[in-house]
Amino acid sequence: MAEFVKLYNENPNERIVSQVVELLKRGGVIIYPTDTVYGLGCDITNQKAVERIARIKGVRLEKSNFSFICYDLSHLSDFTKNIDNQTYKIMKRNTPGPFTFILRANSNVPKLFKSKKKTVGIRIPDNNICREIVRVLGNPILTTSVKNEDDIIEYTTDPELLKEEYDNLVDMVIDGGFGNNVASTVVDCSEQEYEILRQGIGELEL
Repeated sequence: MAEFVKLYNENPNERIVSQVVELLKRGGVIIYPTDTVYGLGCDITNQKAVERIARIKGVRLEKSNFSFICYDLSHLSDFTKNIDNQTYKIMKRNTPGPFTFILRANSNVPKLFKSKKKTVGIRIPDNNICREIVRVLGNPILTTSVKNEDDIIEYTTDPELLKEEYDNLVDMVIDGGFGNNVASTVVDCSEQEYEILRQGIGELEL
C-alpha cells in the first residue's frame, strides 16, 4: 500500500519533504502535485525506478516522452546542449510556470533512458512542493502526467482518488490539494524556430 502524506504549497513541511526524498533515494515512485496536473515521478538517477514508471505507464522506456522537474535553471547544463541566450531568456521569463520546454539533450540523457534520445523536456513548475523535493534531493525528478482511463475526465484532480487508483503501483501519494485538469504548455526549443506542440494552461511570454 502507498503511503499518503499531506504537504502545503505555501510552506512544505521539512520533515515530510525529507521523508519523500529518502523514499526517492531508495528507488521509490511517487505521485505528487505540480502547478498543473498531478505527476508520477522518481529520482532520474535511479534506473530501476525509471523503468518501473515506464511499466506503470505501459510504454517502452526508449520510446517514452518523460520530462524532468528541476528546481531552477541551474540544472540545465547537466542534461542539455548549449542553450542560446534567447531561449534562456524565454525560459527565465516563463519559469517557474506551467510549461515543458523541449531542449536538445546532451550525452547524459540517453544513458538514463537507454535510448538515442536527442531531446529532453524540462519543467520548473510554480509549485513549492515538487520544487522543494527536487532541491533537497539535489537532482531533478522524472515526471509524467497521471492520466485517467476515462475518456471524459482526462486527469484525476483528487489526490484521494489517485491513492485508491495507484495504491499498489506507487510507494507514496502526496496530497497537495486538488490538482488542475489542464496540462502544461509544451514548447519545442530544440530547433531555430520555437513551436508550441501542445497548448496547455500556460500562455508563453516571448
